[in-house]
Amino acid sequence: MNNVFHYPPDLFDLVVQTIPLLNRSKDSVILFFKGAGVGEKLYKDISDKLKTDKTSISKYEICRTILERINEDSDKYLRERREILKRITEFEAYSTCWENDQLKAKGLVSEIQKIVNVKDSFTRMSQERERESNIRKKEYDSKMKELQKDKENRDQIKNEFFLLFSEQNAAKRGKQLEIVLNKYFALYQILLKEDFRRTGEPGDGIIEQIDGIIEIDNQIFLAEMKWKKDSIGSDDIYAHLGRIYHRANAHGIFISASGYSPSAIIAGKEALAKNALLVLFDLEEFVKIIEKEENFKQYTRDKIQAAIIEKNPYKKW
Repeated sequence: MNNVFHYPPDLFDLVVQTIPLLNRSKDSVILFFKGAGVGEKLYKDISDKLKTDKTSISKYEICRTILERINEDSDKYLRERREILKRITEFEAYSTCWENDQLKAKGLVSEIQKIVNVKDSFTRMSQERERESNIRKKEYDSKMKELQKDKENRDQIKNEFFLLFSEQNAAKRGKQLEIVLNKYFALYQILLKEDFRRTGEPGDGIIEQIDGIIEIDNQIFLAEMKWKKDSIGSDDIYAHLGRIYHRANAHGIFISASGYSPSAIIAGKEALAKNALLVLFDLEEFVKIIEKEENFKQYTRDKIQAAIIEKNPYKKW
């Protein structure tokens, strides 16, 4: 808005022509500026001159001299310039003007109002464009930060998955697997009804077992993760199905770090034939999804669709 109130030549000349018409006397012109908050030091020499010889300077000269002084400093006299324009654009007491000046005064005031409105509107539009630009920039910067953070999280989770396959200590691997699975599902904004947690001690060939409950597209899935020396057998699948059958509207996800035996896959297909929704994952699928920067939620939807339509619980891409 400052550029509106730092009078450009066209506006400056109009103000010089208008103020003398709005004030009958030279003293009134001085009072006009004084009322607008213009300091005495800017017009004291003029006041002194009027006291000694009123004919030595005209109303227009008084106006031009004072306006030139306050127009020189774009910041110092901003408030005074604003007030002068405000007083002109809001002027309505034309009856106080000389009769021959009233019509001309109205025309000049109207012209100044148009210029101020145009310049003010232009300034507001420029400010609005700048504001919108700043908002878009902030949104872009925020989005880029989110993407960068998302990439960093993906890389971290991917590295943690790789470390799992090289860890020989079952206890350490189990604890880290619990952590990385929870991070993984949080990354893809899959609601964890119950975090993945270890549920048993190693034994009988089971190195680690982790269970959790997740929600995908308003469907509840009981998830079980096993890391065995050998591939998952049908007994493991039936045990997981037993937990699913005892819960209304629950479905199952099984995650294996060592693959599945033919009997396990058959058990999964039999469950689907009985309208029990079960989806089989390899742990390595989680790693590949991150490496390819795919969306795990959509990948899971595709596996669920294959299980329902194709009766294939173990379809991979």
